[in-house]
Amino acid sequence: MTEQTKPLSYKDAGVDIDAGNQLVERIKSVSKKTHRPEVKGGLGGFGALCSIPTKYKQPLLVSGTDGVGTKLRLAMDQNKHDGIGIDLVAMCVNDLIVQGAEPLFFLDYYATGKLDVDTAATVVTGIGEGCQLAGCALIGGETAEMPGMYDGEDYDVAGFCVGVVEAEDVIDGSKVAAGNKLIALGSSGPHSNGYSLIRKIIEVSGLDLNTQLDGKSISDHLLEPTRIYVKSVLAILEEYNVNAISHITGGGFWENIPRVLPSDMQAVVDGNSWQWPSIFSLLQEKGNVTTHEMYRTFNCGVGLMLVVEEQDAARITKAFNDLGENAWIIGEIKSLTEGQEQVVINS
Repeated sequence: MTEQTKPLSYKDAGVDIDAGNQLVERIKSVSKKTHRPEVKGGLGGFGALCSIPTKYKQPLLVSGTDGVGTKLRLAMDQNKHDGIGIDLVAMCVNDLIVQGAEPLFFLDYYATGKLDVDTAATVVTGIGEGCQLAGCALIGGETAEMPGMYDGEDYDVAGFCVGVVEAEDVIDGSKVAAGNKLIALGSSGPHSNGYSLIRKIIEVSGLDLNTQLDGKSISDHLLEPTRIYVKSVLAILEEYNVNAISHITGGGFWENIPRVLPSDMQAVVDGNSWQWPSIFSLLQEKGNVTTHEMYRTFNCGVGLMLVVEEQDAARITKAFNDLGENAWIIGEIKSLTEGQEQVVINS
């Protein structure tokens, strides 16, 4: 048989089905740990089944999808993948909790040029850990080995999550009023936003990622997984009214806070109410980044912001701290005067 007529296989084209099957076997236990009673069946079917918890009288489904952005590039360069899966879940479930939704189930998409089973299993194990932190079930996903689309073992991930909220309990910002207080929940670091700027700062400044900062390397600061706020926020919602919640992601303060405010309301943030975590101060210094641009790109230490009634603010703040969050009153809501910005940060 000549070279030209040699039978070709999928593996010759760069797709290793056996490796994909090996990955599925390794992650079955990960999915099992996240099981919820509403989920019917396990991994391997063409679709996953999930019922709505019976406690909901008029349930509304809330969906969200997201990725991790170029934090992936940093993780690949540092060969540190264990936090990426948590990041992926966090970016989705933290968006759902903004509307008061309890996450029900999560699916992931993992795409690569050449499947490295160990790396993929590490990422999916992190996804499972994130699902446990959020209380949602990992019910399925897709692993796509696509030679020619990605460079070698480089990979990308995307997540998709569905949650549920009682119709009368949806948080939509419509109840926000002048005099409401703003409560901040501290972030674990840059979370999963602003990494293109972070990587540019590293490139231009020559920053050594092995340098120690507050007892750990800069690399570890930058790859710290995104904090998941679901369980603490759901606990608060059981006891208190919350008028709005903003997830401080891409676009920072300037873009994310207005998304949950009525057009005639203004958020006034006290920039002196907290000190930026050291990693943000370092990034600003090394990149000569303006303060306005920092607030436009990063969370600057604030992962989630809640709008609550003034009389509840102190109790809610204490309750969050008792639940293990770093919470503080960061500002207030005022009526918006024509010509003003919807977000003002005083310092």
